[in-house]
Order: sequence, then structure tokens, then C-alpha cells
Amino acid sequence: MGLENKLNRLKTVLGNHKSLAVAFSGGVDSSFLLAVAKEIFCDRVVAVTAESIIQPARETSFAKKFASRLKVRHIVFTSKEMAIPEFCANSKMRCYYCKKSIFENMQSIVSDLKIEKLVHGANLDDTHDFRPGFQAASEMAVDAPMIDARLTKSDIRKFSRKMGLETWNRPSGACLASRIPYNTPITARRLEMIENAENIILDSGFSTCRVRFHDEIARIEVNMADFSKIMNEKIRADIVLHLKKIGFKFVAIDLDGYVSGSMNRMLTE
Repeated sequence: MGLENKLNRLKTVLGNHKSLAVAFSGGVDSSFLLAVAKEIFCDRVVAVTAESIIQPARETSFAKKFASRLKVRHIVFTSKEMAIPEFCANSKMRCYYCKKSIFENMQSIVSDLKIEKLVHGANLDDTHDFRPGFQAASEMAVDAPMIDARLTKSDIRKFSRKMGLETWNRPSGACLASRIPYNTPITARRLEMIENAENIILDSGFSTCRVRFHDEIARIEVNMADFSKIMNEKIRADIVLHLKKIGFKFVAIDLDGYVSGSMNRMLTE
């Protein structure tokens, strides 16, 4: 299916509804979906965002600004994943419990607003990874129209650039819990350490990073093109100093570089 055909397919799928709510994180995918929905529905579209300790504050801040610039009604609610024992236990089904709770809250908001349909921004590439959140979306009747339209991440970036969206080359995002190995309990303290550590690296001039939590060890992932930069004597020393102040005793750089969803390597059959 050609690119334009995919976009037309997406518009057709969305156009089957009278009004729409987009589960909106501010990432590349949901931003594109929201922009397309805005073109179709005008004031009959709403963005809904979950704000909590597991979401990087800088990501939520960006989502608010993006929705405002798009002139879309934006509802931000506080989600309470940390009150879910199954989520905090951090089994491989962690995302299921998280998404189930978030989508339940979103559906309640959508119902109160009398919005016909809630959708989320998963793309075709997401179907090739372990995504238990998809089960939650299915159970809560939250559709993924970009999968129906066979849109990949590359397609979405191309269309976003063509539409003039600032998100076209934005790094992929993920919740902070994804930095903690499965079966290692998720705590507020650990999430805080991870977010603070990543902010230090991002504020040092890196566009993308992950700080994977391994108890006393911070395993840093950056793009391989940034290896020489992070090994700059001053930058490296500053990062190590600040991460140790946060509470990590050892600071390591992953020679594989940044790999989205790298913690899923630890899953076994």
C-alpha cells in the first residue's frame, strides 16, 4: 500500500465516527494522529493525557504545549498506576495493568463528554514487539487506527514532516517504568532516580537517552553516534558525578547504544 493510500485509509477509518478522543502522550505517533484528527473533526476532537510519576515531566509538558498550539481541547488527568500492586510488582504483564487502568479512566472521561470513540497511537511496527498493553486496549474498546491503515513509524515521521509537525524527528518516548528490569519492583524512589538521571544527560546536549536501572548501577544508552560526545572528559565526569549524587554507585555505558525496548531481551519463552 502506497504512502498516500495509507493516509487516505487512516482518514477513512477516523471519518467513520462523529467525534473522537485521542489517547495523547505527545510522542511522534499520537501527535500525528491528533493532528490528522484535528483536520477531520475540528472542534469535535479532544486529546486526553495521563499524568503521573511514571511519565517523564518533560514529556507531559511538551504534550500540553503541542495540544495548545494545535488548538485542541486537552484534558489531563492524574493516573494512579502506583496504587496497582500488579503494576508495582513489575511482571512482564506490567503494561497490561497500567494501560487497563489508564484506558478505564479515559473511557470514563470520553463517556462524560459524549465523545463517540477513543483511539490510541500504536503503529504497525509496534505489533512486532511484546506489547501487553494491546490486550488492555482491545478489552476497553480503544482502537488503533494507524495499525488498520498499515502505517509504520517511518511513514508517520514522513507525513509529520510534510505536515510541518515539530514532532517529525522527535525521539521515541516511553514510561519510566520501562527502564526497570522485569520482576524488580517499581518504586517512587527508583522512578525519581531514573528521571533525574535522564534529565541530567538530556540537559548535557543529548537528544536521546535511556538510563536503565540495575540496583546500584545506572546503565546508560545513547545513540552510537553520541559515543564520542559522552566520553568527552568534562561531559563524562559531570554525568558520573551527578548520577552518583542521585544515588547510583556505578555508572556504565551500554556499548550496544540506545535500543528501544531493550529490557524485553530479558523475556524468555
